[in-house]
Amino acid sequence: MKKVLYATDYSEPSQYALHVAESLARDGDARLLIVHVSETEASPVGELFDEDPEPSPTEVARLNAVVPRDAGVSCEHRLICPAPASENVHIADEIIQLAEQEGADVIVIGTHGRTGLSRLLAGGVAESVMRRATCAVITVGKRHA
Repeated sequence: MKKVLYATDYSEPSQYALHVAESLARDGDARLLIVHVSETEASPVGELFDEDPEPSPTEVARLNAVVPRDAGVSCEHRLICPAPASENVHIADEIIQLAEQEGADVIVIGTHGRTGLSRLLAGGVAESVMRRATCAVITVGKRHA
């Protein structure tokens, strides 16, 4: 295994997924790619820029704070910001596209464990990634005490 892509939304299930991703990376001697897809545009709609705007320093700091407990696990962080003027951010598409670009062997993602009507109404990033990714996907649900 060469690369484990771990997608976080900073939720509790996401924290559990980090432990799984870290274990896979450590045991497989793989690099851990820690990813967050921002739902906030990097620049206001309608403004023109000669270069890509910088992401929010607050968002960058929040993502960089997500680290494996084992300092021996090699990792890097990637904050994905939507393109200016994009109407909808399709988080699953962004995760899948990055996994393909990076040649990820596996995607690890937390799931909120929604079922029934709430799942149909809210969609489900983890479910969409699981159905459409070309590499293996491991979903990690919320632990029950």
